[in-house]
Amino acid sequence: MKLSVTTWNINSVRLRSDQVRQFLENERPDILCLQETKCPDDKFPFKELKSFGYPFITNVGQKGYNGVAILSKYPFSSTQVMSMCERMDARHIAITLAPEAKQAAGITIHNFYVPAGGDIPDAVLNPKFAHKLQFLAEMRAWGERNRKLGAPGILVGDLNIAPLEHDVWSHKKLLDVVSHTPLETETLETLRQEAGWVDGMRHLRPEPEKIYSWWSYRSPDWAAADKGRRLDHIWLTEDLAPVLKSMHVTKETRGWERPSDHAPVTAILEL
Repeated sequence: MKLSVTTWNINSVRLRSDQVRQFLENERPDILCLQETKCPDDKFPFKELKSFGYPFITNVGQKGYNGVAILSKYPFSSTQVMSMCERMDARHIAITLAPEAKQAAGITIHNFYVPAGGDIPDAVLNPKFAHKLQFLAEMRAWGERNRKLGAPGILVGDLNIAPLEHDVWSHKKLLDVVSHTPLETETLETLRQEAGWVDGMRHLRPEPEKIYSWWSYRSPDWAAADKGRRLDHIWLTEDLAPVLKSMHVTKETRGWERPSDHAPVTAILEL
């Protein structure tokens, strides 16, 4: 069977529910993981999203910021929410697919929204950057514990770091810019490797190919300038890497009316 998983920072699920519908009608992934839903739990549009053909939905949210959700065609046997940095700030949610998912049963999908980190790459001067580094440290410790479980898994999300040279439009110009500083990129790559995660996109499409999933709102002609960054990721446990068949970025969503500044990233596995 094929299993398709998409990650997308939607930047307000209620504001862009029509775009979610349009994307799902076009792409029809089996599972859609959203970040930055910006919606408290009691306002989350369960009914509307289920009407798009995704009867199984779980979320954790807050008013006005953060928030993560997973929409699935398949039932899941369990869900999990981790609080990070001693904050209940809705930055992680996970599901484990139920037996009804057939060959995909038992796969756990973790959906993360890593803090952006502010504008100054200095943990002393910038508390937001310090929070980001603490979050990554906790992800690293969690990843080491998770690897010992030996279970098949997929980690997705807006990780707010473009780790490799060709994940940004200009490596040299962005070395001092939060999301591509050496401290962040080395930290992310270290935690990924230690936990045994395979970077799906670069597994199939290695450097020097330029790949982006985010384009700033500050650029009035974002498509022509194409000054993007690859901030949105799909990682797999080593046992799933051989069955990863394709990955792509749905760049056209960035050109829709009132879009998110992130585009969906989709992985297709042949189980």
